[in-house]
Amino acid sequence: MSANDRGDVPVEQPDGLPMRVGLGQFMEPTAERLRFIKQLGANDIVLNMYKYDDPDYEHMPDNDRMPLSGDGEWSAENLFALRKRVEDAGIRLYAIENVPVSFYEDMMLGGTKRDEQLKKLKTTVRNMGEAGIPLFGYHWAPAGVWRTSTETVRGGATVSAFDGRETDTSYTHGREYTEAELWENYEHFLRELLPVAEEAGVKLCLHPSDPPMKTLGGIPQLARSFENFKRAMELVPSENHGLEFCLGCWSEMDENVAEVIRYFGERDKLFYVHFRDVEGTIPVFKETFIDEGNYDEYAVLKLLDEVGFSGVMIPDHTPHLEGDSDWEHRGRAYTAGYLRGMLTALRSEQ
Repeated sequence: MSANDRGDVPVEQPDGLPMRVGLGQFMEPTAERLRFIKQLGANDIVLNMYKYDDPDYEHMPDNDRMPLSGDGEWSAENLFALRKRVEDAGIRLYAIENVPVSFYEDMMLGGTKRDEQLKKLKTTVRNMGEAGIPLFGYHWAPAGVWRTSTETVRGGATVSAFDGRETDTSYTHGREYTEAELWENYEHFLRELLPVAEEAGVKLCLHPSDPPMKTLGGIPQLARSFENFKRAMELVPSENHGLEFCLGCWSEMDENVAEVIRYFGERDKLFYVHFRDVEGTIPVFKETFIDEGNYDEYAVLKLLDEVGFSGVMIPDHTPHLEGDSDWEHRGRAYTAGYLRGMLTALRSEQ
């Protein structure tokens, strides 16, 4: 049964809408948080589900617990209920990103549960399409996101930092894996999942490795460079495969951000944007305020517009401000306001 067959009247769908600011980096679309997002002037959210298999979430209050259940897969009914909860607040559920690593770890590493996990992920992608959720963000980094310390920036705000000279060299998954293994597993994943995504009308969006080191914990980090992203997009060509364009990670790589935007933007591969920046590049960097990093954020915004990007930008990791919550709602409000201000300035020039 499709979303429309259920009698739902959705908010305006994202096709054809301009570049705009949304919010993300959370799992729980509570009524309070959705009101806060509307108060910031945003109409789109991206739900980050990377810890949804954490048993702690079984103890959430009933009114906050999300309607998703299932052993490594989510049903169309559950996904539709989640979308409806968001839309009842006048907001679009633009994307779901980062299902728990446990849902597809064996796919990434060629484990014994690979085929079982792939079958379930295909079901989830089909169900996302049926439920009217158009984008699925994913990564290919079973070792996860790594940081080594917390530091202070402007006014004593705290941020995460990374020093590759201080990382643990032990294996996170029992042994050292080769780059050839990871590429082989990745190509198999794309060949199996992309036809399903195309049929379901869902776009797959690849996030960079964070940090984009060559290896972490014995695991090669495939999504670590411009050349590797080109290879990833060319392995199984599809209009439904593109970038979850994390500006912070690209800044960490020390790549030419303008060149990257032009290359992938002209090929319609920029599906949505994580807007953040860092000071420094691998192997040593720290996160910072949106206006104090490596690149010129307004020049980046103008270039995104120039190459025809039409999608959602969300504040990504933000500094933890005085009196902030675990979600950094004050840091995100600052970044969202900054992005909206830049958009207003950009439009006034046109």
